[in-house]
Amino acid sequence: MGTTAARAMLAALASACAMVAPAMAEWHRLEAPLMGTSVSVELWHEDAEAGQAAARAVMAEYERINARMSTYREDSELSHVNRHAHAGPVQVSDELFGLLTRALEVSRLSDGAFDITFDSVGQHYDFRAGERPDEATRAGALETFNHQLVALDEATRSVRFLAEGVRLNLGGIGKGYAVERGAEILQARGVAHALLNAGGDSRVIGDRRGQPWWTGIRDPRDPGRVVVRLPLQDEAVSTSGDYERYFEEDGVRFHHILDPDSGLPAGALRSATVIGPDATLTDALSTTLFVLGVERGMALIARLPDYEAVLIDHQGRMAVSGGLAAPR
Repeated sequence: MGTTAARAMLAALASACAMVAPAMAEWHRLEAPLMGTSVSVELWHEDAEAGQAAARAVMAEYERINARMSTYREDSELSHVNRHAHAGPVQVSDELFGLLTRALEVSRLSDGAFDITFDSVGQHYDFRAGERPDEATRAGALETFNHQLVALDEATRSVRFLAEGVRLNLGGIGKGYAVERGAEILQARGVAHALLNAGGDSRVIGDRRGQPWWTGIRDPRDPGRVVVRLPLQDEAVSTSGDYERYFEEDGVRFHHILDPDSGLPAGALRSATVIGPDATLTDALSTTLFVLGVERGMALIARLPDYEAVLIDHQGRMAVSGGLAAPR
């Protein structure tokens, strides 16, 4: 066989092999600004094309949920509810109805410490501009900062506000829901190793190929310092802190996690981290425990056997729940 013919045959064989050989297994990562934070997905897949498609599917799900549930979008389903539910029942999607139902369940579980009507007062704070409501505005809005003013009708899948001025915001549960939904999409595609993140909420699938996924809890007063690192596998972790959105005035820190009793920023903790199997609930619980403080927060976690917590109080002292405490 001549040299030219041999080269042609080798080229043809190489081309055929390229057509049938599977793509190289590798990690795939996508990240984007969304939901007022950064959202991302990182996953391992044996097939590069399938892995990239799976990562894109998660990002598309983040986008879809944000479009439906953001209060910053006038065309969102949640914004439609906020505009009209005071005048009468507003029929909503099964998805939104289900998430509102879960949110109100956490409100009842926590005796109102978790409350998705916080935006009734929260809308009067501007953390970028360093502005807060005056006493009269806060006191007036506080009357509608009450989850009991939200009525859900399961038969009609509708939402109704029992007073004018009620305003829903899913900021304390929505990002956790988004990463949990992303995890469901990946699991349905057979992905066995992944990390999904939306701000302070993360969900991991499996381990990191033989090693645990590690999450660090930052020092609330020193962003460059990690106070504890936790290994994760098939779990979710959420952190709520007074350092995420805040401003200071006369030495007082005004942040976005509001106490339903006062409409003022909750002051017992600097951060609350919750670990458990469901990111929707870890998200809601981290906000809840931040409001409750160490004693009442740990009492609540003790009633939830699949969930653990790490709390840092207003003096910087750390408390951990029983399942995380070192044996004596």
